[in-house]
Amino acid sequence: MLETYNWPWVEAQSARAAAAWRACAGLPIPPGPNFTPREQSKREKAFDKAMRAVEREIPSGSLAPSVRETAQRRLSAVFPRFAAAALGLEREAIGFIADGFLPAGVEFARAARRFDAALTMAPIIQACRNAWTVCGLQPLLGERLRLTPSIVGYSLLYPYTDNYLDSRGESTAAKRAFCRRFRERLRGVRIPALDAHESAVWALVAMIEGEYPRVSFPQVYEALLAIHQAQEESIAQLGAGRALAESDILRISFAKGGTSVLADACLVRGWLHLLESRLSFDWGALLQLGDDLQDVHEDLRRGSVTLFTRAIALGQPLDALAAQLLNWSQQVGLAVNGFSGGSAAFKDLLRTSWRSIIVGAIGNAPEFFSPAFLGEIERSSPFRFAFLRERNTSLTGRQGLYASVFSAFVDEPAAADPSAGRSILCAGSCGTMGHGEPRAQLAAPVPHSSPC
Repeated sequence: MLETYNWPWVEAQSARAAAAWRACAGLPIPPGPNFTPREQSKREKAFDKAMRAVEREIPSGSLAPSVRETAQRRLSAVFPRFAAAALGLEREAIGFIADGFLPAGVEFARAARRFDAALTMAPIIQACRNAWTVCGLQPLLGERLRLTPSIVGYSLLYPYTDNYLDSRGESTAAKRAFCRRFRERLRGVRIPALDAHESAVWALVAMIEGEYPRVSFPQVYEALLAIHQAQEESIAQLGAGRALAESDILRISFAKGGTSVLADACLVRGWLHLLESRLSFDWGALLQLGDDLQDVHEDLRRGSVTLFTRAIALGQPLDALAAQLLNWSQQVGLAVNGFSGGSAAFKDLLRTSWRSIIVGAIGNAPEFFSPAFLGEIERSSPFRFAFLRERNTSLTGRQGLYASVFSAFVDEPAAADPSAGRSILCAGSCGTMGHGEPRAQLAAPVPHSSPC
């Protein structure tokens, strides 16, 4: 019998994850790779060399279709080498990126731009991160890595819902009114859209409905309603100051992160067994804390209360929380072996990426850690933290490398086959919505949390 993802189930999973998290408190930093300064310098030179190779292949200006198509092929060949240098990956892991994640990301970017031509690269790349999470779940659940209508629809909800709910420019009353209407739409009520914003959101939900009929796949919509409620609860994190206790922050954060990846997993095939549900929830809870550490500067600016901003407000260094997060990441990473699908190398890639997120976030916020802790963590990084901070702007800025790479593929040559992205949109939305034009002109950078 399949799980029912009602709110008591979510609260039970949050409490279970919180207990596992607390069990990791006070443990020493788990062992990881060790890099000498000489090895780090060698990797940094390889990183820069690979990045320059990518930059040389990025087409600039208006090119003839055949020239642009050739440039895209060259870029497809060289970009995985950059990823390998950036992450220090082995050959099989490079194959996962070159043959799976990169093509899926390109296809997603094209589909996003077809849905809304006004979307800039910042929200597209942010939404693509969620699409990559679903693609990462596909092999673990016995499916091939590919982009689907529901993945596009769910992931694109980020620019249209999460950023809106996190915005200080909208009143709490306006947010709650939108949440009420959105909840009804997620329940299957065909209410007319009030504006272009709602029209886009309704159309994205319709893309999911087009792939997963509600009667046949109830878990999909239970998960979507669960993440929606979790997002409503998370509004309390904005401007709460020190009012939220540690237990409240964990409950809110784990519910939001856990249900987000739970929904991702449901979109792989439409249903999950009990173990798959719990593993996916824990994955999401872990990624939420990783994101919170990555976003500590932004959260401090916005007044959003997380475990990390709360500790900073109390004058505490983040050493203990970061060590706890590394230990919990190791624990959740080992639990991933409970998925029946996916090769050992693929699961190792996931574990490596999770640790890299945490280590990189520590290196990007050195002012919140003790020198001794930073020194110990930096030795497990393939790059010096100063180098990572220097390169961060070129990789993630609005006109950075990733944005340029995606733009090179989104601006498709006329000779290229445009059917892939367009077929995704048609399969998910044609004839299933009928409440307004889906190409709403709305675009804004979004944080990486939950899209409902």
